[in-house]
Amino acid sequence: MTRHILVPFDDSPPSTLALEYALREYPEEQLTVVHVLNLRQYHLYDEGYAYTPELLEQVEARGEELLERARETSREHGVEIKTALVKGVPARAINDYVDEHGVDHVVMGSHGRSGASRILLGSIAEAVVRRSPVPVTVVR
Repeated sequence: MTRHILVPFDDSPPSTLALEYALREYPEEQLTVVHVLNLRQYHLYDEGYAYTPELLEQVEARGEELLERARETSREHGVEIKTALVKGVPARAINDYVDEHGVDHVVMGSHGRSGASRILLGSIAEAVVRRSPVPVTVVR
């Protein structure tokens, strides 16, 4: 039975390494690469969230460009993938995708931050690992 492997992708070096790892280790499985559009990053102080239709269109286009890079990488490895663009807070959106799409395993990159930078910046990988109902492989 084919397993469904999810690879969160933001085109950073760690997420690229995670994608390459998944393509190498799970070429026969159903691979889905997801990019999360984090609209909270467009918060304007106390004014609330400020995303116009034009901004949303630009952010979605950028997300599609990133997913096209993932598709190019998968073609180089001779592996077919599916892609998805979702909106939300990254860790929550990834775990929601797992729940809603029958994902069996997550493979994701980590920047490997530690100490104060991890506390200040947070760790999406850590939050996914902590809350995921399925196994998570973290690639550094």
